Amino acid sequence: MSSVVDHVGFRVSDLAASRRMYEPALAELGFAVVSEGEFEGDAYVLFGLPGLDDFALHSVGTVPGRDRVTTGAHVAFPASSAAAVDRWHDAAIGHGGTDNGPPGLRPEYSGRYYAAFVLDLDGNNVEAVFHSAEQL
Repeated sequence: MSSVVDHVGFRVSDLAASRRMYEPALAELGFAVVSEGEFEGDAYVLFGLPGLDDFALHSVGTVPGRDRVTTGAHVAFPASSAAAVDRWHDAAIGHGGTDNGPPGLRPEYSGRYYAAFVLDLDGNNVEAVFHSAEQL
């Protein structure tokens, strides 16, 4: 994912419903399901860009540290273009996410930062962002 973070995982209240939101939205950014199943009794689905396993959704388990839903987190997914950000936002909203900032240039960050924000089904603030090489 980056040289700072290797991967991110969220515990979700409803794995099937969360997958229905994330899978089509992340597909717009080039992510695909790379694995799914059960690990130590907890169901999961793992998404990644080609050759990577960047983002996982996990069911809530019973082991301490795995026994509660992730809420209030923020993660930004890379997009290859402003149009990909737009498609990601449309797919996320169309599959259960709540708009938390429509697609657009964010001049407060830079003149090259194009992003959109969605609250997922558990209240996490997820973002798609395109960093343009030139001012937009």
